[in-house]
Amino acid sequence: MRLKISQFLLSLVLISALILGGCSTQQVASNTSSPTSTTSEASTKTTTEATSVSQTSSESIPGITDLPRLEGKATVVLTVKGSPITIEVDGTDAPITAGNFVDLVQKGVYDGLAFHRVVREPQPFVVQGGDPQSKDPKFPANRLGTGSYIDPKTGNARYIPLEVKPKGSDTPIYNKPFDATAQPVVLPHKQGAVAMARSQPPDSASAQFYFALADLAFLDGNYAVFGNVTQGFDVVNKIQQGDRIDSAKVTQGAENLKTPGK
Repeated sequence: MRLKISQFLLSLVLISALILGGCSTQQVASNTSSPTSTTSEASTKTTTEATSVSQTSSESIPGITDLPRLEGKATVVLTVKGSPITIEVDGTDAPITAGNFVDLVQKGVYDGLAFHRVVREPQPFVVQGGDPQSKDPKFPANRLGTGSYIDPKTGNARYIPLEVKPKGSDTPIYNKPFDATAQPVVLPHKQGAVAMARSQPPDSASAQFYFALADLAFLDGNYAVFGNVTQGFDVVNKIQQGDRIDSAKVTQGAENLKTPGK
């Protein structure tokens, strides 16, 4: 029983660290789960509205048709300190999450960004990066993890819905965490999984992502996995906090990305 309790408490600590990685500046400052920033309120409002609509089709989710979608798979190569990390991005089972990532890669958003959180103790957890604010080397390191992708055309942050596909389901579930202990997910948090970080509202993921350094089943259903490292996991294991992405390139499957209006 003592071992089970210890594992439970450790899981809570690790999950809390992951959530804070995507929170707003106001959350960091006040240490609350009710941020008062305009963007966070908008994200929470969208979540509330979206969970009340029919889940029978992704097309019924407000705003989802305005987001990029990956129809099939793609390959993305991240280069860190001169070494490649190859990621298979799965748009078959996570079309919106995968489409968002591939779109940001193609826009060059990840080039030069830092990994601001690396957790290997007391046990391997995650390597997290993708905060657009980290492109500025003068940006305060203690505030990294608070940023989102800002669409230059609108000046607004782009948020994507939580997207989790249970095994046996034809379509993902959106906007709410899923109990993966009752039904396994198609894309689990296995070692090498790539997933989106977010803050407290389910639909608050934007640009920040993380690599799972170990099997992290307790995260299944709460965070959206959208890919897996197929080559270069040894490179992931060597990443230190502050290391930067030299470049991110789509090497295969770019034609599977569908963007609104194109």
